[in-house]
Amino acid sequence: DVQLVESGGGSVQVGGSLKLSCTASGFPYIRYCMGWFRQAPGKELEEIAHFYRNTGTTSVADSVKGRFTISHDNAKNTLYLEMNSLKPEDTAMYYCAAERAIDYVSCSRFTRSSFGYWGQGTQVTVSE
Repeated sequence: DVQLVESGGGSVQVGGSLKLSCTASGFPYIRYCMGWFRQAPGKELEEIAHFYRNTGTTSVADSVKGRFTISHDNAKNTLYLEMNSLKPEDTAMYYCAAERAIDYVSCSRFTRSSFGYWGQGTQVTVSE
């Protein structure tokens, strides 16, 4: 069975940092795309970043560019989201997702409905 397990969430003050992890196991594909999403209370699920496993190519949404960095440790099958200069509007449940993808172009076009595998989420709360 495929499992995606997020960790690293917590409560921080404005300007603080957190590093989220998403460890994947049982994934049956060699070429796949992973993404980070978040959902704040009362808001739609927002896409934050993509990662394409085969090339290591990443992309980050404009809304968090310059503050958030996505990376991956192939040996640990773990995707990371490093979040700096956190703001109250970053408060949300953060999810990682994965799905088979033939290349990065496909991965970069994935939306939330494209991903078939999701983690349980990890809560991030940023307070003044």
